[in-house]
Amino acid sequence: MINLREGEIPVIEKRKPYALVAITKHGVAHARSYVEKFPYADLYYMKKFEQGDEETRQIQLFDGTVRLLLPSLFQQYKGIICIISLGAVVRMIAPLMIDKKKDPAVLVVDDKGQFVVSVLSGHIGGANALTHEFAKAIGAVPVVTTASDVQKTIPVDLFGAQFGWMWDSEEKLTPVSASVVNEEHVAIVQETGEKNWWMYDRSIPDNLKIYPSIDEAIMAKPQAALLITDRLIEAHEEVLLENGVMYRPKSIVLGIGCNRGTAMAEIEQVIDETLAELRLSKKSVKAVATIDLKKNETGLLDLTAKHNWPFVTYTPDQLNEIPMQNPSDTVFKYTGAYGVSEPAALRYANAKELLLKKKKSGNVTISIARVNFQEEVQ
Repeated sequence: MINLREGEIPVIEKRKPYALVAITKHGVAHARSYVEKFPYADLYYMKKFEQGDEETRQIQLFDGTVRLLLPSLFQQYKGIICIISLGAVVRMIAPLMIDKKKDPAVLVVDDKGQFVVSVLSGHIGGANALTHEFAKAIGAVPVVTTASDVQKTIPVDLFGAQFGWMWDSEEKLTPVSASVVNEEHVAIVQETGEKNWWMYDRSIPDNLKIYPSIDEAIMAKPQAALLITDRLIEAHEEVLLENGVMYRPKSIVLGIGCNRGTAMAEIEQVIDETLAELRLSKKSVKAVATIDLKKNETGLLDLTAKHNWPFVTYTPDQLNEIPMQNPSDTVFKYTGAYGVSEPAALRYANAKELLLKKKKSGNVTISIARVNFQEEVQ
């Protein structure tokens, strides 16, 4: 916990580019859901709203006035998103502002989550772009008051953020952003994930060229690249990332079954080993799905809380609605469903085929499906 005192600089643990701060009961409730929808923000809120899972979810609590927290956030984060009244934010950041070339982006979100307002560093600091991306992620209205909005192109460091995409490494964000802004040849290859990422009312710029495969993009010799995939790429494909950024869409659904009392560590080990075998990125896990008999299974609850993964359970009847190649009478005898991990993964992913059919390892059974992005998941 962060204890805030006059005259002292608080120690914070910066993990992500942006900070999200809430100081009211409703603001905290919204903020806890926002960090699941927008994965690039560290969450801070007041200790009096503590709910017990903050350490597991890497949420930082503070005790004292938020005015004493903002200077540290101002210095360390690329942007600050405040669920605090606009007037209060303006008064608190006024003494902290140095120069528009150095100040971080500052946004304000109302307590009901209806509007996202760009407050400071709209262009150079990226607040306008962040406003649009964050508003889209949480389903709010963006409010940008500058006379001319940001250049209508892809914000590399926020690309796909409204869908929960995460970049693998920030190393090339700056040079790739420069290539995009300077209208150099930028290759885009998308293997999975949401397709409706272009958000402007104009055609995609000519310098941004979409290629159907990594090999074709490499042959085109672009000056920069954006790669959207859930798989671990091969050695010969890495040349595309010499000046490129790789994004991980939330596209993998884990169907899990386990014996009662299975420890979180065992479940996670099976997941890690299985994803490595399939050469899939853990950052692309969208959800864990299982039967409702497991809705209170501690190992699963701890695991999904640790990674902020949605934990979805289905009734036996819901699972039995999913066609299965190998229904199990034994599983039906004990659960009322002819399968657990396979139909749970398929149902959530709204998919017809599995990437991995049922695999048993120790006390854990795992199946994997890729989300069908042509239709919404159930």
